[in-house]
Amino acid sequence: MIRFTLNDQTIECNTGATVLQAAREHGIVIPTLCFHPALKPSGACKLCAVQVRAAAGRTTVMLSCLLKAKEGMAVSTDTPQVHEARTAAIHRLYAMAPMSQRIRDIAAAEGVALPLMPDGCIRCRLCIRVCKEIVGQSALRMEKVNGRDQIMPVPGRCIGCGTCANLCPTHAIRIMDQGSVRMIRIREELIGQHPLERCQGCGKYYATERQVRFVEHRTEPHAHVKTPHHYCPACAKLFSDRLQVMGKQPPRDRFNRGHGENEGSG
Repeated sequence: MIRFTLNDQTIECNTGATVLQAAREHGIVIPTLCFHPALKPSGACKLCAVQVRAAAGRTTVMLSCLLKAKEGMAVSTDTPQVHEARTAAIHRLYAMAPMSQRIRDIAAAEGVALPLMPDGCIRCRLCIRVCKEIVGQSALRMEKVNGRDQIMPVPGRCIGCGTCANLCPTHAIRIMDQGSVRMIRIREELIGQHPLERCQGCGKYYATERQVRFVEHRTEPHAHVKTPHHYCPACAKLFSDRLQVMGKQPPRDRFNRGHGENEGSG
């Protein structure tokens, strides 16, 4: 058995055990990501730093997963030097995997401040501008949330047209139609659900009810020369093409008259 001091507490461990193993056996938490008991330690994540005091009084920071416990050694897991080493390791890991919640949890436990998690939005404001200048709804705005500018919905103004999502260069805004409902998300947060309207031609859902009412309201001042229908873009184009073809055909009675005259004269 080996006896050594860990955080001013004398502990025992088996010969050949590492400081990390001894600490875990005695309920002392040392963070690590790359360690697994079934594999040889590699020290890749560098989170398990501890401070070791040699017999001569000199101290050094080492990785506890690689450090073999030795008789009479003194180890500390909570010193300014250890904190500095772990902070550097956490920032390096965060740079490689900023979306990892586990790294953020370790950082919080170690008291290490990390930059705000990326959300896919580059703050280009295209969504805000197109909704205001083209759609005319002003359903999005920029707000300070936890010290950072974020695109936020204006309650009650979204009509679910999806123009913002179609224009977003990084797909931070997304629309998804499920059955008869359209859902809109920003940063994976659900910001709106809208019932969908059926196409009177093919029966498919094609636009939100609010969007259809909005278009009807915008076109209300214009004189309607035909009965309005709710068609999806595909059916609207199909019926429009048919009308154009029919418009180019000669009247049926005139064609029949001419055809009969030709037969008589022959």
